[in-house]
Amino acid sequence: MSDLPPPPPPPPPSSLLPPSPQPGSLAPGSMPAAQDAPAVAPQYEFSGQPSAPVDDAIVRTHELTKRYGNLVAVNAVNLAVPRGSIYGLIGPNGAGKTTLMTMVCSLLRPTSGSVSVDGHDPMVDPAAVRKKTGYMPDGLGVYEGLDVGGYLEFFAAGYRIPRNEWPALIDGLLELVDLEVKRDAQVNSLSRGMKQRLSLARALVHDPDLLILDEPASGLDPRARVELRELLWQLQSMGKTIIVSSHILTELQEICTHVGIVEAGRLLAEGSPSDISMKAGSVRRVEVRFLDGTTEMFEVPDAAAQAELLRRLVLDSTRPVLECRELSAGLEEVFMNVTQGIVQ
Repeated sequence: MSDLPPPPPPPPPSSLLPPSPQPGSLAPGSMPAAQDAPAVAPQYEFSGQPSAPVDDAIVRTHELTKRYGNLVAVNAVNLAVPRGSIYGLIGPNGAGKTTLMTMVCSLLRPTSGSVSVDGHDPMVDPAAVRKKTGYMPDGLGVYEGLDVGGYLEFFAAGYRIPRNEWPALIDGLLELVDLEVKRDAQVNSLSRGMKQRLSLARALVHDPDLLILDEPASGLDPRARVELRELLWQLQSMGKTIIVSSHILTELQEICTHVGIVEAGRLLAEGSPSDISMKAGSVRRVEVRFLDGTTEMFEVPDAAAQAELLRRLVLDSTRPVLECRELSAGLEEVFMNVTQGIVQ
C-alpha cells in the first residue's frame, strides 16, 4: 500500500431597423443603419484551439484523445484553464466531459495526446498530479458504517496527513461546507445536498490547488444550489482553480469566468462567455431606460454600432436617457449558436 499514489480527490474545504433619423427625431426602438449588420449571423467554425493564448494555465492539453473502439469519446482537445479561474465545461450528457476530466485527474489513460497539470504529466507522475488536484465525482462512494468524521479521516490517512493534524483539519473542512452538526452522523443518512458538500470536503482534504467537480449541482434543490455557488466563490477567493462540468447551463451562467463548450468529444469553443458569444455571432442587447419611465431593448451587431446607438439616443432631446446597460447573451444562446445537436 505504501508504494501506491494517494486516491483521487473528493470534496470539502436587432433586429436592425431603418436608417437613422437626424438628431432630435430618433424614433423609439430605432437602430443604426442596417447596412452595418450582417444579414445572417455567421456560422461558428470549429478550430480545436483555445480562443486566446493563456500565459498562466494550470491545466493544458494538447490533441488529447480517448477512443473506445470506434467511438471517439474525446477528440483532439486543446484546453487551457487559467490559474484562479472558475472554468465551466459545458455539454450534453455523453459529450465527453467526464472522460476529459478523469484523464486530467490521472484516472484514465489517454489514447493519444498529452495533459499537463501545473507542469506535471498525469501518466508520468500521477502522485504529483493527485497532490495538486481534488476530484469530486458525480457519485459519492460510501463505505458501510462510516460517520462523517470517520469518512474524512479515512481520506486524510490516504493522503498521509499526520494523525495529529486530523482534528483541526476536519473541523475546518466541516465548518467550510457547513456540516459541523453532522460530524457523528452516518454518511448514508445524509441528504443529497449534504453528501455533495461532504464530497467537496473530501476533495479538499489535502488542500489542492485545482478542484475538478463533475456535475456538483446534480439533484440539488434551489437552496442547496445557491449555497454551492457561494461556496465555489469562496474557494476561488482562497486561490483555488475550479473546473466544473454541467449540462444545466443556467447553473454555470452566474459563476464561471471561462467556459469550454464540448460536443461529441470535441472542444468547439473556449474563453470567457462574452468572447465566445461575439465569435459565435450573437448580437449585443442594450437595455435603455428613459426619464419618462419607459424601457426599451435594442440589438446591435458590434461595439461600433452600440456606440453609435448610444450617441444618437443621448442627442435625442425628446427622450432623455436615464440608464443604459448591455445584456450579454446567455450561455444557452451561446451554446445553441455553437453546437449542432450531435449525439454519439
